[in-house]
Amino acid sequence: MRRFGEAIVKNQQYRPRPGAYAILQRQGKLLLTHQDAPVPEFQLPGGGIDPGESPLTALHREVVEETGWRIARPRRLGFFRRFAYMPEYDLWAEKICHIYVAHPVRALHDPTEPGHDAVWMEPALSLELLGNDGDAAFVADYLSGLLPR
Repeated sequence: MRRFGEAIVKNQQYRPRPGAYAILQRQGKLLLTHQDAPVPEFQLPGGGIDPGESPLTALHREVVEETGWRIARPRRLGFFRRFAYMPEYDLWAEKICHIYVAHPVRALHDPTEPGHDAVWMEPALSLELLGNDGDAAFVADYLSGLLPR
């Protein structure tokens, strides 16, 4: 499994934290979420898979919470992992990030997740601004045609 991000901290225990995230393209732009805390950054919409929840159910829920958009036809592209400290949960996590491509169908409402804003962005700019290397690598591979559309 490909790994991105920070180096593993020696002797630190990490808890698995699976998540589902989506590349969402419409009319030549990508739909990202901007999270203002704990560190402001642009991200692929998505998040943690709750216990007992399927990755697809989590993906739909998280995209609506973070962007306000309903999605359709999600298709899994792959996954990566990264090791990170998540201060909002006081958790050292081994994040297993399942990446999907889906179609943004319609805006339902503003994001309901506190501190998140939905942002439509030019693909080239998204590659510069995405907050983690794993997200950026999948977007780059998707845009270059290395991953199915």
